[in-house]
Amino acid sequence: MKRNTIIVILILLTFFVISFLTNILGALNPKVSESYTLTETMAGFLPFAFFIAYGVMSIPAGFLVEKWGEKKMMILAFIFAFLGALMFAISPSFNVYVISLFTIGAGMAALQVVINPLLRVSGGEENFAFNSVLAQLIFGLASFISPQMYSYFVTNIDRGNVEKPLIGILSGLVPKLMSWVAVYWAFALIAMIMIGIVILVKFPKVELQEDEKVGSKESYLELFKNKYVILFFLGIFCYVGTEQGISYWMSKFLSNYHGIDPDTAGADAVSYFWGLMTIGGILGLVLMKLFDSKQILKWFTIAAMICVAAGLTGGAQISLWAFPVSGFFLSVMYPVIVSLGLNSVSEHHGSFAGILMTGIAGGAIVQLLIGGVSDLTSLKVGMVFLFVTLGYILSISFWAKPLVNNKTIKSFKDFFK
Repeated sequence: MKRNTIIVILILLTFFVISFLTNILGALNPKVSESYTLTETMAGFLPFAFFIAYGVMSIPAGFLVEKWGEKKMMILAFIFAFLGALMFAISPSFNVYVISLFTIGAGMAALQVVINPLLRVSGGEENFAFNSVLAQLIFGLASFISPQMYSYFVTNIDRGNVEKPLIGILSGLVPKLMSWVAVYWAFALIAMIMIGIVILVKFPKVELQEDEKVGSKESYLELFKNKYVILFFLGIFCYVGTEQGISYWMSKFLSNYHGIDPDTAGADAVSYFWGLMTIGGILGLVLMKLFDSKQILKWFTIAAMICVAAGLTGGAQISLWAFPVSGFFLSVMYPVIVSLGLNSVSEHHGSFAGILMTGIAGGAIVQLLIGGVSDLTSLKVGMVFLFVTLGYILSISFWAKPLVNNKTIKSFKDFFK
């Protein structure tokens, strides 16, 4: 199939936007909590509102894509993101924020369902692996930049630097002492631009492979009878819960226990977490060619647990680096768990992928649990719950029995095969 470079660029841009809108919540957490005087449980409800949308939308979005097509679905998804960001930017109350986060999350979930099959078709199957890695690198880059944008907006609006680009305009749009709301004006603008771009671009016809199709009700019922389907669903649930649990609570922990400014060093820590995760992903690709994926999962999970322990118990400088470095070791977990899961069943891979994507709701539930425990005890004790989710991920490296193992290089000649 002929490559469609414009669509590939659009998909890579979409990956950037998804990450840009999703992974800023951790940087925002301290300021949002301060603005609305939130308990830790209520602070945990914000990522819950966002990520529960993945649990609700992932499978229905698959059916809608097959019915409406990729272009209409992407336009609808970006309209959701635009409306969600705009409604909060105009009316920045806590209740509207919760609704806004769910609306944006629903749009992001729908986009995730659309873009992977579209990337395979538009970029060519022979380039799919390379393009997928490139997409993940761009995803990581956006996660790194997003907290930096937040820091730029907040510090400059608070200091009254109205002569700087965008600051003068945004200063007049945000409530006093809520400069962080400027981020959502930016999100609304980005989503609006993306709607225009998608409308203008001509889309190729996407013929889904059998393992990409959503599947029938019967296929889901059959899969749920397989214990490994449930076990790997819990694996994704625990992974996203861990990833968001560290990135979301990190800045607030550093502020509460070490007095670190959440608008500067705290935002940087969140930014470095995602940046190191991207670098770890590159190394993970190399390691997957050299070692069995279960061994990589085991040792990277143990290293992540050591980092989290150091972050929770160490001094300011240790915490400031231990939490971000944990992102490096989390980097291989998602692709390894997904690949081990899909390689553990012989059919209905499209339906199974939908079930696994529903596990992203772990980013919602785990934050509520951490917040609830934190209110009863302390944030430090609440974050200890991360060892439960990491412990489950570690267990996968022992009990997973894939039908097909990842191909590794046994000799120098294998480089040329």
